[in-house]
Amino acid sequence: MKSAITLSEKEEINEKRENQRKFLLKFIDLPVNYLIKHNVSPNLLSLFGLMCSLILAFLIAINGLHFPIWLAWIVPFFLFWAGAFDVFDGEVARRTHQISKAGAFLDSNLDRLSDAVIIIGLILGNYIDYYIGYLLLFLIIMISYIRAKAEKENIEMKGVGFMERAERLIILWFAFIIEFWVYYLSNLFFGISINFFFPAFIVLYIFLLLLTIIQRITFSVKCLRKIDTQENS
Repeated sequence: MKSAITLSEKEEINEKRENQRKFLLKFIDLPVNYLIKHNVSPNLLSLFGLMCSLILAFLIAINGLHFPIWLAWIVPFFLFWAGAFDVFDGEVARRTHQISKAGAFLDSNLDRLSDAVIIIGLILGNYIDYYIGYLLLFLIIMISYIRAKAEKENIEMKGVGFMERAERLIILWFAFIIEFWVYYLSNLFFGISINFFFPAFIVLYIFLLLLTIIQRITFSVKCLRKIDTQENS
């Protein structure tokens, strides 16, 4: 069975992937070559990413987004490396021809664990409540689930949807930095604590996650209908 995607749709997805790859290669060439030179395996890099997420979740849980200014770097630092290792493992696997179903399975599951612990950290740090945390986790898992189900039907989903994991982490990284500065400056100049993260950011974040789910479902259903039409003709 082949996925029925129009030429324009393929070009749009391929263009997004190519632009992402060109952008990333500007920054990751040196560290990836270093990792390959020292025989660091993709699976180990995936585990490093999870470890960074666990440390990040702990820091957030102890109010890390509102640390004193000389420690303000620490939360964005670990989020950056959690995302970096998520990029490094795939690139090292590609360049060393170590791409495997077992590695992809491990990476995907570790990514979901990383997403979950970060959300738990936000709940324990009182940045969001349990209901919002559950909703965020549900939406993120749904984005991954839709892709997994679609790819079982041989529909290529990479590049489909606005909020893939890389975009989610990048947006979260900026949100953490903005949260610190809004909180710090509001205390400094007005003597009150203003939080950017909730509800202002979370509302936008949930909207973008929902948009991605709609994009992926719409794309998948469109492709499956074309497949059904081809099979019945």
